Amino acid sequence: MPRRFSLTAVAVFALSFGALAHPGMATAGTRIYEGREAAALRCANTLALTAVALSSAELIGEGEKNVMLGVTVRILDRHVEGSWAQKRAAMEVMRDRRSVPDTLEDYRRIAERCLVQFPIN
Repeated sequence: MPRRFSLTAVAVFALSFGALAHPGMATAGTRIYEGREAAALRCANTLALTAVALSSAELIGEGEKNVMLGVTVRILDRHVEGSWAQKRAAMEVMRDRRSVPDTLEDYRRIAERCLVQFPIN
């Protein structure tokens, strides 16, 4: 049975990549993602950061931002193993490794492919 999330929960999740682990330091519960899961994390990070950046620049409305954040949560839910805390920590690491301009360029190059590679339906 698929999990259901409210848009508020989606927005809170996507915007609260709080520090759960220090990048590069293994702690209890830290998970290392590779291969397909790492690619799903990169796609999710790209969509989430782009949604927030476009919304902040008033280039998309709140509804469009929430749809993009919802897609992010669905990608993480369906294509990445681990607890939500582990997924958030991995997203934080991904976010910290990529600059905003690089992430926006990733969006231009890979967003469509992400949705094909990591379906949410």
